[in-house]
Amino acid sequence: MKYKIGTQIRKYRKFRGISQKQLAEELHIGTTRVSNWEQGLNRPDADMIGDICRVLKGSPSELLDVHLSEEEFSTQEKALIYAYRDKPELRSAIDILLDLKEK
Repeated sequence: MKYKIGTQIRKYRKFRGISQKQLAEELHIGTTRVSNWEQGLNRPDADMIGDICRVLKGSPSELLDVHLSEEEFSTQEKALIYAYRDKPELRSAIDILLDLKEK
């Protein structure tokens, strides 16, 4: 059985510009473990999900590919979210304008 979470880990790791080695170091685990996740050979323990999200600066719902229902956000709100994700070079300016602080 191949696990799908590895695809998401790889996607967000690459999006953040982090190597497998860097991710492994941040998580205090071996590089082979990260590689095995990404290949779908095994998956991270539930206790590790929070740490992975912290390092990759993503939410558990993104990492686990769990999406809210379409009614949760208006069309404009969805467009804003996608634009924010697609323009990493503007995020700090947007965060300042909206007084968003990293938690």
